[in-house]
Amino acid sequence: MSTRTSNPAAQPQAALHTAPLRHPDPRDPDLMARRAWWLLGLNLLVPGSAQLLAGSRRWGRFAVGATFTLWAVALVALALLLLWRPAALTLATNPVVLWIAQLGLLFYAVLWLLTTVNAFTLVRLVKTRPSARTPIAAFVALSIVLATGSAGYAAYLTGVGRDALGGVFAGGGIEQPIDGRYTILLLGGDAGDDRIGLRPDSMTLLSIDASSGAVSMIGIPRNLYNAPFVEGSPLWQAWPDGFDCGDECLLAYLYPWAEEHPELYPDAEREGSTAAIEAMKDAVGGVTGLTVQYSVLIDMAGFEDVIDALGGVVVTVDEPVKLGINGGPVVGEIAAGEQRMSGFTALWYARSRYDLTDFDRMQHQRDIQEAMLRQLDPATVITRFEAIADASSELARTDIPQSMLGVLGDLAVQSREHEILRLELVPPTVDNVAPDFASIHELVLEAVAPRPTPTPEP
Repeated sequence: MSTRTSNPAAQPQAALHTAPLRHPDPRDPDLMARRAWWLLGLNLLVPGSAQLLAGSRRWGRFAVGATFTLWAVALVALALLLLWRPAALTLATNPVVLWIAQLGLLFYAVLWLLTTVNAFTLVRLVKTRPSARTPIAAFVALSIVLATGSAGYAAYLTGVGRDALGGVFAGGGIEQPIDGRYTILLLGGDAGDDRIGLRPDSMTLLSIDASSGAVSMIGIPRNLYNAPFVEGSPLWQAWPDGFDCGDECLLAYLYPWAEEHPELYPDAEREGSTAAIEAMKDAVGGVTGLTVQYSVLIDMAGFEDVIDALGGVVVTVDEPVKLGINGGPVVGEIAAGEQRMSGFTALWYARSRYDLTDFDRMQHQRDIQEAMLRQLDPATVITRFEAIADASSELARTDIPQSMLGVLGDLAVQSREHEILRLELVPPTVDNVAPDFASIHELVLEAVAPRPTPTPEP
């Protein structure tokens, strides 16, 4: 019968060697260096994992649980975006959701900072080999910058986006399309230091198919005469035969006239609009035969900042455009061909009057608008988000409810599958001095007719 011998003093030491992360041999600098890289690398990937393996397990379980919760929320958001994009975009533009997201990101930034600092103390840097100490310390600093800094910056951008959305868009609920379409009136304002008041220099009606996202752009001349109004408009009483006082009643002049008569639209301010904008919606509705649901008033001066925030826009110029005003000096020229325009150049292209008619300028303005619609893609928004948000908050006034951004954003994505159809209500198609509005209504109905969804390429 053999006798089993053991060394009780050696047993605890053997047990320690089976858990080198929690109970390392501090006399082995190489082991301590390898342990440091493991702990710090795992912490960078999963905050709290270093504490589970080598520190406070309670603290580690909390941090890892919070990390997995964040990952689960991100996966649910991604699944929702892929499977039900309108709902995902609606949530992503909801102010309450953005508040929660900002707080969550700030929490995660602090969590990452605390776990990284704590993991660094668990490393016991002085026990590692001297040649590894500087790289390890640099990795910790880089981890804090990348992880904590990224989460903190994401929280900041979330706040910027929330403030920009709240500052531009109105309140209200989700609305249904009318006759299968959403309609948005874009007004380009020409207010400036050298002008009294504001007149819309550019008028475009966007008609968006609610099922396919196909967009029709209807250009309406600022110098259109005798504009009628939609049935039931408050302007009927003041102008029973339309806006018909001759040269003083060009369509663009309705805006300042309505500003002087706010009593016609007593609820406009409460609903996030103005009497002038409501008057323009009623007039454009009468001109086109479509019900105008929303409007966006674009300050042409702020327009320059938005294009610069986008990194410029690419426009194909059919003929060289001289920059200047009729009777004034030529201050530059935009060459024919494909051009990437800065905000300054794009504004000149949209507004230059040198040897150009109002109808030429309308064409140029639509070129810029279409370029912006086409080039405002997700990658551009993400990489230039802060600049776009800052510029947009100074650019526009709109009565589009913030709750509609999910629906309209989804349609904007779908619209990329279609060519934008453009209809210009200008001579020779339309006589702007003596317009036939029944004929205009027929042209508009043809332009907004549903288009077949493109067949995917095999």
